[in-house]
Amino acid sequence: MTDVTPWLELGTAAAGVGGLGYAKVRAPRVYWSLVGLPVTWGRFTWTYGSTMEVCGLTVQPSRLRAFMARNLAHAEVRPVPPKVRRVRGTSTGLLVTLRLPAGLEPADISASSERLRHAFGVQSVTVSETKPGYVELRMTGYDVLNRVRMPRTAKPRDLVVPVALREDGSVYERDYRKVPHGLILGANQSGKSMLQRNLIKGLAQLPVGLVGIDCKRGVEQSRYASRLSALATDPQSAGLLVDTLVREMEERFDLLALHGASDLWDLPEDVRPVPLVVLIDEIAELFLVTSKKDEPARDHTVMQLVRLGQMARAIGIYLEVCGQRFGSDLGRGATALRAQLTGRVVHRVNDKQTAEMGLGDIAPDAVSAVTAIRADRPGVAVAGDTSGGWSRIRTPEIAPDEAAAVCREHADLTPDLPFLDPFRPVRRAPVKAPALVIPEPVTD
Repeated sequence: MTDVTPWLELGTAAAGVGGLGYAKVRAPRVYWSLVGLPVTWGRFTWTYGSTMEVCGLTVQPSRLRAFMARNLAHAEVRPVPPKVRRVRGTSTGLLVTLRLPAGLEPADISASSERLRHAFGVQSVTVSETKPGYVELRMTGYDVLNRVRMPRTAKPRDLVVPVALREDGSVYERDYRKVPHGLILGANQSGKSMLQRNLIKGLAQLPVGLVGIDCKRGVEQSRYASRLSALATDPQSAGLLVDTLVREMEERFDLLALHGASDLWDLPEDVRPVPLVVLIDEIAELFLVTSKKDEPARDHTVMQLVRLGQMARAIGIYLEVCGQRFGSDLGRGATALRAQLTGRVVHRVNDKQTAEMGLGDIAPDAVSAVTAIRADRPGVAVAGDTSGGWSRIRTPEIAPDEAAAVCREHADLTPDLPFLDPFRPVRRAPVKAPALVIPEPVTD
């Protein structure tokens, strides 16, 4: 009888290799945990010293250390790299805590992140300062943004909405308490609308008022009418709505003064007004005018938006501005309004100048990352804030009907705001296509 043991061993090995190959494509987290993490950890351990020296991330040792190495250990005096304090593996990469020697700063490590990425064979390396003298290298082992799957624990809460996934596997959240006003830029088909849908889907589940300004006749936001407290669909009604919001802002400031509070959240819960999120789609439509006689109305609306951006945070009115381009060429007040929008998300753009408009004033290093976004990866963007930090993110794909269904499901959370009644959208039932009727054949 033929011995089948070698064939069984060969088949088992082939099945194992095939399983790993399948996991690398379809289950990259599993492949990383089984293969990628041990290999990368070993490569990092064995090549760390030489890699840091080649990348110029070493300093000359102190006199005492050089003396001890030369006279006591009888060893060669070598430059000193950052001290590795902790190495920890994750489901997406490797976390390394480094203690910087005197003479190095976090910016030196950040400037070499691309060289470190290639040296350690990982997808990306991001550097963040944890405390003075310490930095954390967050290495991502594979392309997390290739297939975006939000964790099940990522749920909207308070005024925090998870809307995307960072390239290091962490969740990117839109926190209106920390970053009250935001700007979303991107060319057509860049995934800008997907980010808005995820944002609206999350906000619809929270006890907040949603105010929509969609000057494209409401083609994007009218489907969310069941959850909107107000909707303006042309520049004229948008101007009136913004004036109404400014008057509400002034009344809320009077309420703060009456209770001796400086912030909406310092008020007693029984008198605290509901927070409002103003969603402005295609901001350029508010700036563009067809005749000179419309310019005063345009300038008035823009200045009112600037006032909201400057002061409305304290009374719980937040702006979320979206557009393809946002620069001084739009008109008077554009730069002043953009300066108030501290949270920036920039998708693929058509020119470098647009990327600089979005991130050049807060995170100049991120401009080149924006221009490198490929057209075949919709939803990929670069998010930054005034701290100078930035990260690549990607929004999960969501259909408009899915976001609209969530709005209808949580329509009972729409607050009763009488001052917005003139702008309350008409909630139309979805139109069903008529059934196809096939006439019966006529017989003689």
